[in-house]
Amino acid sequence: MAGESSDEFQKELVDLFVQEAQEWLQNIHVALDELQQGPDPDRHAALIGILTGGVTNLGGSAATINLPEVERASFGAIPFIEALTDPQKSFSVQDFLSLCKQLGQIQSALTRATGVSFEDHGETERPAQVQPSVSLEAFLQALCSLPRHPIPGESYNRNLVGAMMDQVEAQIKAGVQQAGVDAIQGYLARMSQSEEAFAQTLDITVDALAERLLLLAEPSRPREGMLEESLKDVTQLQADAQQINAVPAISFLSGLQTFLSVCAQHRVRLAARRIDAVRDRLLVVKNLIHQWIECGRTERAAIDRVLQAGHQA
Repeated sequence: MAGESSDEFQKELVDLFVQEAQEWLQNIHVALDELQQGPDPDRHAALIGILTGGVTNLGGSAATINLPEVERASFGAIPFIEALTDPQKSFSVQDFLSLCKQLGQIQSALTRATGVSFEDHGETERPAQVQPSVSLEAFLQALCSLPRHPIPGESYNRNLVGAMMDQVEAQIKAGVQQAGVDAIQGYLARMSQSEEAFAQTLDITVDALAERLLLLAEPSRPREGMLEESLKDVTQLQADAQQINAVPAISFLSGLQTFLSVCAQHRVRLAARRIDAVRDRLLVVKNLIHQWIECGRTERAAIDRVLQAGHQA
């Protein structure tokens, strides 16, 4: 009798855990869907908290009722969540797919441990909103057929298609067969938003710098503070360029930053000819970056077309 009572009590605990696990998984999936849309920093932090709390609750409760496989799988998701913590970081498709794969392992462990199917959790409650997916093998083959878009006359090549192929190949090697279309599109959209924002900052900053350099070229113009202000603008623009890996800008801005820093520190009075040369090159680099961004738009559009053509519901 004691053994039967113990078994019944354990079954009641498992049944209660199943209900809680379903709720936690639902919250995790909803939070992950929203996180992939690139929310503002405060909401991003809140969503990370939901994800962390969900897997921690799952792992802790599984440990309490002696479900070690579920416990290990749940706590194993934490490093993948931590990889998504910084809202300023440009996340790759692989970052999200790695977490999705770990969530799949949690669901499989739950199914094996409880006898209740968790494999399709999150989709059964929303049948009309099944997320479309794409075969990674087919997606990779389609990417191979896309052209590259180098910038005419320059050695810089976006090669976003090649970068996407590398990520897809890594997922295939990791055993992932399908990828969410929304996850890939969200990654491309965040990249686009970052580059468009940089383009706006670039135009404003470069135009102001060019105007300031014109003033510096005037022999009678007081230069007090102008170099320091220019240096501050270039330093910030350099940081922004590094954030999106704007290759055409990074090396030039780094050199300009050093040049202005030396001039400001040693109070060097620049010749008008030298200032004009710097200004001209600054405007050339500005145009080059716009070409670089346009190449990105072209490649992202091509990737999205392939994605739309190959996805399956």
